[in-house]
Amino acid sequence: QVQLVESGGGSVQAGGSLRLSCADSQYRLYKYSMGWFRQAPGKGREGVAAIDSDGSTWYARSVKGRFTISKDNVNDTLFLQMDSLKSEDTGMYICAATPAPTTSLQLLPFLPYRGQGTQVTVSA
Repeated sequence: QVQLVESGGGSVQAGGSLRLSCADSQYRLYKYSMGWFRQAPGKGREGVAAIDSDGSTWYARSVKGRFTISKDNVNDTLFLQMDSLKSEDTGMYICAATPAPTTSLQLLPFLPYRGQGTQVTVSA
């Protein structure tokens, strides 16, 4: 069973940066498509960024140009580099994965493997 664990969340001021990580200590994830979605209080789940098994990436319009998703296939770790953070980026960021070769932003909250999430708080 794939068990994803996220880390790297925290509290920052607007304009700051954070780098999120997601890994599974037992399973090889290099063939998986993965991504990040977020959940904010009073809002629905939003797919933020995704990466297919071939390295193709997809971003929500709200984060394009500020966030970068990447995958270290040697260490089986997914990253989300978040720069120029805004208060509206506040939320719980959850890592998701599927053994399928491709995924989409809309599917991320429904993928078969999801972590518990890491909280990101951006103050104005």
